[in-house]
Amino acid sequence: MAAPLVHAQLAWMAHPQELAEALGRMSSSLWALQWHSMRRLVGLPSADPVRPVDDDSRFVDPVWAESPTWDLVKEWYLLMTRHFQDMLYETPGLSQKDRRRAAFWWRNALNAMAPSNFLLTNPVAMRKAIETNGESLVQGFRNFLDDLSAGNIRMTDPGDFKVGENLATTPGKVVFRNRLLEVIHYTPTKAKVHETPIVIVTPWINKFYILDLNPKKSMIRYLVDQGFDVFITSWKNPGEDMRDVRFDDYLVEGIQPLIDTARGLTGAAKVHAVGYCIGGTALSTYMAWANRHFKPEDMPVAHWTLFTTLVDFHKPGDIEVFVDEGSIRFLTQNMARKGYLDGAEMASAFRLLRSNSLIWHYVVHGWLYGETPPPFDVLYWNMDTTRMPYAMHAWYLRELYLHNKLIEKDALVVAGEPIDLGAITQPVYAVSAEDDHIAPWRQTFRTMNYVSGPKRYVLSSSGHILGIVNPPVKPPKRSYRVGPARRTDKAEDWHAAHEAQPGSWWEDWMAWLKPQSGELVAARPVANDAFPALADAPGVYVKEP
Repeated sequence: MAAPLVHAQLAWMAHPQELAEALGRMSSSLWALQWHSMRRLVGLPSADPVRPVDDDSRFVDPVWAESPTWDLVKEWYLLMTRHFQDMLYETPGLSQKDRRRAAFWWRNALNAMAPSNFLLTNPVAMRKAIETNGESLVQGFRNFLDDLSAGNIRMTDPGDFKVGENLATTPGKVVFRNRLLEVIHYTPTKAKVHETPIVIVTPWINKFYILDLNPKKSMIRYLVDQGFDVFITSWKNPGEDMRDVRFDDYLVEGIQPLIDTARGLTGAAKVHAVGYCIGGTALSTYMAWANRHFKPEDMPVAHWTLFTTLVDFHKPGDIEVFVDEGSIRFLTQNMARKGYLDGAEMASAFRLLRSNSLIWHYVVHGWLYGETPPPFDVLYWNMDTTRMPYAMHAWYLRELYLHNKLIEKDALVVAGEPIDLGAITQPVYAVSAEDDHIAPWRQTFRTMNYVSGPKRYVLSSSGHILGIVNPPVKPPKRSYRVGPARRTDKAEDWHAAHEAQPGSWWEDWMAWLKPQSGELVAARPVANDAFPALADAPGVYVKEP
């Protein structure tokens, strides 16, 4: 945290001319703010010289604009924040990556110091305290104690949800289990299903039921209702005993058994494979591995789909601030002591990427306003964290995020095979999200530049979760762009060539997938003698702490 800020400070001291110019610009802004302050104090109208960005909800209450006093508090804070941020982004003599890292940590410090975060500088909190005769403060203190007891700033009440009761309720059976995963096969809802089953590789950073939150949002239920046999990974939440599990193991003991189970139970020769986030990165690696490992006629995946997946980690989004030699060395040493990376640590890092909306919003509304967080299934899922095995995650961070070797032909050897994304010839349907800060869409588009075979790319509105958990509704809530992609295409050129259209990309996905998924056949049993039911969905692993 300290190093980027110290480097930025030293860089400015070494460039006095640039520093003088930056201070001159700040002086001009301060004079404009002084003039605005004088006009407001004598009751004259004056447009705010600095306005909050559109998604900044800290100052939306009218009191921040109507009251001259609170307007000035807001304006002084925004002006100083804006200038400090701009200076860090323009630091002379530093690389763009170091500038972003310095700006990130300073932005988080400034977010923590916002006047809206403190009772005596938050007029809304004081008004609520007066209106409720102090009850909002009493309830806020209770919320603070509950968060302190939980060891987390809760975004929703964990008591509102229970996996298997009001989350992950699509019927099915666990039909395979090993030390890494359970494979769930969902009960068909149609008398006839497509011959080719769908297998879904979920990320092991979180639990699989993001795709089965409730019947209205569930992609799994939607696929079953569309006449598909659906199998999904439910990964084991690792402890210290799994410290030596490698990335290779997730392929040969995870993805391969998933595919073998689907083929064995249905009798299908090939499957359609889906990968989400890090599950998509693993699936991409598997596809390259399988195209080397199997003869062409024995390749078990006919075609595949990616959701918000990175294979090129050159610009991995805001998470880049944590990716350098020192940070990864610190994380690796920490994991080596415990045998795993704790899910709470990873969740905290991701919340820092959007600290205003994912941390301070809940501090203000819970502790200062005394509000109980409303039930929200996505936020509950986000709090239901998992751990990462030491060996696997250390390799993943170093070889992919730090050294970006997945895009280099044969630079990685996984499970005995050199990895070449260009060897993947199966058709791919790739989905990204416009507002994704975890897997930026321009970077996910680069997957199209590395894999061979026919490619269809989709850019959905919204972010990393809601861009994917995006069922068809009327009237449509979101929009998407879609069209073929070539290995020579650039992201901006593709974007300009395809207009946004209202609706859910799920329907376009079905129109692409169904013609490639074989004839309709009689629905297979959810379990059989070769693959007996080991437990009801959602299984055992997903409920383990």
